[in-house]
Amino acid sequence: MTAVPATQTVIAVPVPGGPEVLVAETRPLPTPGPGEILVKVAAAGVNRPDVLQRQGGYPPPKGASDVPGLEFAGMVVGCGEGTERFALGDAVTALVPGGGYAEYAVVHEANALPVPKGLTMVEAAAIPETFFTVWSNVFDRGALKPGEVFLVHGGTSGIGVTAIQLAKAFGATVVATAGGAEKCARCRELGADLAIDYREQDFVQAVKDFTRGHGADVILDMVGGDYIERNHEAAAVEGRIVQIAFLRGPKATVNFGRVMMKRLVHTGSTLRARDVGFKAGIAAALAERVWPLIEAGTVKIVIDSTYPLARAADAHARMETNAHVGKIVLTV
Repeated sequence: MTAVPATQTVIAVPVPGGPEVLVAETRPLPTPGPGEILVKVAAAGVNRPDVLQRQGGYPPPKGASDVPGLEFAGMVVGCGEGTERFALGDAVTALVPGGGYAEYAVVHEANALPVPKGLTMVEAAAIPETFFTVWSNVFDRGALKPGEVFLVHGGTSGIGVTAIQLAKAFGATVVATAGGAEKCARCRELGADLAIDYREQDFVQAVKDFTRGHGADVILDMVGGDYIERNHEAAAVEGRIVQIAFLRGPKATVNFGRVMMKRLVHTGSTLRARDVGFKAGIAAALAERVWPLIEAGTVKIVIDSTYPLARAADAHARMETNAHVGKIVLTV
């Protein structure tokens, strides 16, 4: 193991609340267990689940670190018993159930990937949470196929910019919703065939008009609330709606007659609490199918802004404005 200090600085959440409750604490370094690697963190991504955790609405899974942060990039400085994939000094990016807002973090090596060639650590840290989520939900659960119509809400969010690019790269016709003309323009720059300003247009009608009545074959939604039934309206026959969050709440009044008549599938998932083996399967698929696209520049990592680790509160405040386009990243 490379020489490491006994303690480190982490960003903790002593009590639920606004961004200001995030505070720096000194804690012992985590110790890598069997199959795990210890990483000196260079950068950590900020995601909506981190905000929910800070607010008290999304506690870490049992056994996971209470430090927020679901993804990071850095250099391997320690290896637990039985590790095989990485060696000391390797540059990795990783998905974790917690612990990313820190100077050091541990992850099972099966949930880490080599930093794609040509990327900075900041860019690499912005990959795991959104790419694992999009691959699992759009391509595995949603079974998006080339030639199908894909609709993603929140097209300029971290999830949105990833979903637009991956769906386009794998041959789908892509429709995105976003708030305002500027954000819609960014969606089109990223490859969306149609960008709908939800403040000015009814996305249901816009999707139907654009597809000449066919509708969207796969819909990725993190809005919920009244969007649930509207997604059913916008979906094609045999359409698949995949739910990954509920910004407008998890409850809705839904006409299930439409589900029957269109033979719709409405599914959903959360990723954070899934086991190492499940995430390892996604990591393997990304390494094979997506890493070459990133390294070729076909799929780009979109960074909105960066903040030093000590300014995690400012990063959360930025996310809560909903003004960001792409990922917000903490530098360590």
